[in-house]
Amino acid sequence: MKTTASHLSTHPRLNALTLGVLAMLAGTAAAQTAVPLDGANGANAALVTAANSVVIAGQRSSLRNAIAAQEKADNIVSVISSDDIGGLPDKNAAEALARLPGVSVQRDQGEGRYVSVRGLGPDLNAVTINGALVPSPEAGRRAVALDVLPAGLIRSLEVSKTLTPDQDANSLGGTVEVKTLSAFDLPGKLLSGSIGASRDQNIGKTSPNASVLFADRFMEGKLGVAGGISFEKREFGSDNVETGGAWDNGKLTGLELRDYLPTRERRAAAINLDYHLDEHSKYYVRSFISDFSDDEVRDRLTISNVAGGSVAEGATATARGERRLRQRKYTQTISSVVAGTELKWDRWKLEASAGTSRASDDAPESINDARFRGASNFAGVGFTGTDIPRLTGPESLYDASKYKLNSIALKQSDATDKEHHIRFDLGRKYDLGEGTGKFKFGAKLSRREKDNNTEAWSYSSSQIGGASTALTSYVTGDQLDFKLGRIGNAINPGAIRQLVAGLNRANARVLVDSSVDDYNLHEDIDAAYLQHSYDIDSWHLLAGVRAEHTRFKASGTSVNEEEKTFTPVERQRSYTNWLPTLQARYDLDGKTSLRGAWTHSVVRANFDQLKPGISQSSDTEATIGNPDLAPLKSTNFDLGIERVLGDDGAVSAYVFHKDIKNFTYTTNLAGSGAWAGYTSAITYANGDKASVKGLELSYNQPLRMLPAPFNNLVFGANGSLTRSRANVARYDQDAGAMRSRSIHLPGQSNRVMNLMLGYEQGPLSTRIAVNYKSPYLLEMGDDILDGSGDRIVDSQKQVDFSLSYQLTRQVQLNMEAANLNNEKYYTYLGSKAYNAQYEQYGRTYKLSLKVSLF
Repeated sequence: MKTTASHLSTHPRLNALTLGVLAMLAGTAAAQTAVPLDGANGANAALVTAANSVVIAGQRSSLRNAIAAQEKADNIVSVISSDDIGGLPDKNAAEALARLPGVSVQRDQGEGRYVSVRGLGPDLNAVTINGALVPSPEAGRRAVALDVLPAGLIRSLEVSKTLTPDQDANSLGGTVEVKTLSAFDLPGKLLSGSIGASRDQNIGKTSPNASVLFADRFMEGKLGVAGGISFEKREFGSDNVETGGAWDNGKLTGLELRDYLPTRERRAAAINLDYHLDEHSKYYVRSFISDFSDDEVRDRLTISNVAGGSVAEGATATARGERRLRQRKYTQTISSVVAGTELKWDRWKLEASAGTSRASDDAPESINDARFRGASNFAGVGFTGTDIPRLTGPESLYDASKYKLNSIALKQSDATDKEHHIRFDLGRKYDLGEGTGKFKFGAKLSRREKDNNTEAWSYSSSQIGGASTALTSYVTGDQLDFKLGRIGNAINPGAIRQLVAGLNRANARVLVDSSVDDYNLHEDIDAAYLQHSYDIDSWHLLAGVRAEHTRFKASGTSVNEEEKTFTPVERQRSYTNWLPTLQARYDLDGKTSLRGAWTHSVVRANFDQLKPGISQSSDTEATIGNPDLAPLKSTNFDLGIERVLGDDGAVSAYVFHKDIKNFTYTTNLAGSGAWAGYTSAITYANGDKASVKGLELSYNQPLRMLPAPFNNLVFGANGSLTRSRANVARYDQDAGAMRSRSIHLPGQSNRVMNLMLGYEQGPLSTRIAVNYKSPYLLEMGDDILDGSGDRIVDSQKQVDFSLSYQLTRQVQLNMEAANLNNEKYYTYLGSKAYNAQYEQYGRTYKLSLKVSLF
């Protein structure tokens, strides 16, 4: 499929220096070994010449590589090559993927984390590294935060939007395949290194990054060794003002100012061994490890308990003021090792592999909430503005001497997600009439285990002994640099930790919080498939079926907070899914083809939804896990046309439709059945149906047809129009029956667009890119039937710029600028005029130097 903005993808901060050399070498390898799409050998020769001079041909060659990969695929895929990832200032794999059609990114602190494909949220997509499933570091989710994967070690990213029977069927939107470098991707040896620094405009901090990449072949070219290491540290800040939707007829009931100071580090390494005994016997071991840490200090000023319940804009009232601190560090680690072989004889081909992956999220003891409350409520508190509320109040509101310690909450947690698998695929090509067929079958055994453990402690001011309770004892002499108003002096995390270091933990342990989120889940999947492809004349047909048998076992705890009782709970069940597939491609001519697909997929519910047990906080309030949730099933239809333009351009249009059964959502069972006497009984349920439909358009082409110097421009644009609907329901006690409403799927933007304009001439390569997505539903409110409580993320548009200059054949200078337009993050409830959250990050600039020894 050529619905890609391959060249729109960007260069993450980890990768500022290594991938330019890699792109030129990979482009040379592709030019020497790939079959030209139009049979033009001259273009290939031009690439070889460019790779051996100081001429940069990265953008055009990467387009060619992406188009070739998409053209030969049996299914509909979008591809980003290594040079594409390295060409713009993307910080990680998530932001690189956001430049593909139908793909959008969810950001955290201004950095892309999760990807949504065709309107379906991150938990409904799958990620693999070198063919091995990437488990999720986060305790309750299936989604993989792709900011843990630095792009510096990635050779390519592929998004499969339709699945073939030989692929795992565990994605409704798409499967993201991460491939790391092999020595056989290159024509010769490679050794390159980079060093650079980035500058955060918001807090004026400079942070380092570096990477090394190598590849070579030994034993007369039969053994290939490739690998690399990458490191990035980023100190930055963001300013936040949020109400959480605390509005009452235009009046404000609460407000919070937040100053964030995170420090994020990414460390990654990969090493791949490939042994090609001959063209019929190949063996490999591929390994990858990525370590991502986030150390954050969050200083807050919170306004609540407003006299009269709320205050109008421009008016004042008496209100409670609190100074609060959160300081926590977590480390997410993902590792993967896959070993396999590829054997060919006669017309047979056997592929076999075994792999193991592990993801963990380790959060040592953190200051979850150190709370200092005003000795008395403050008079004269108010605000101006409803989208970005500006707090007004007396000078005493910002005076540390007016606050006393109220409580300190501590928390620690660790989660692991492990997956082991073994698989084989056996296929045979044969002649059938005037065409050529290929029969293929295989099986896969997968074993997955998810664990979570949490511990929590809470101290009131009366439990700290004779220590000072005055905030003045725990602040620094520096006022917080907060650009959306004023908070006061910064609270010192070290002073808080020193205060609690000697306190008794046993009496402070929060029993419910330390038990209810502890669980162990097992998910074992046995899969087998049959598929057959057939090529005749201009047709390429593929049909098959995949069967997946799932065995699920869950262990958890039911907690009665009021009676302080804990009861172990275990559940287990099994089920089988049959997933047929039919895909077709028809070549209208040598450059134009039609594609169509009818496929099925299945995704299991999130782990925090499946965990068993009940948390009962009172006789009328409970939170209930649901291990009996049915998996989400989707029937998918795709139809499109694509055309190759010249050697390295493409235009395409695709329509798609997905019918989804068993859509999972949060609901309230209070008033019904066993929960008839409850005011709140929160659980998870399967909806009857949901649907997603859309149109994807893409156009990418070097503009050689223009007169000089404009013939050196490279232009790309893609966009998608998507609509989704899902039904959610809860029991209405007043009506005495279930009531429902229709919503958009969370994370789905109606419009997503990417524009890119690049220029390449001699040693200079530069690009500017724009990424846009329209508003989307973040989450529903407490009452899922009331749309005015839905939290909506406003439209986002980000402009990035990159420039590379080849100083010599071995040395390249890179300059990058991210978020040039200083885009903000804004969410609202019901009306766009009323803030739920507003956050700003500023721009980031990066300068790096790349050196290639060979």
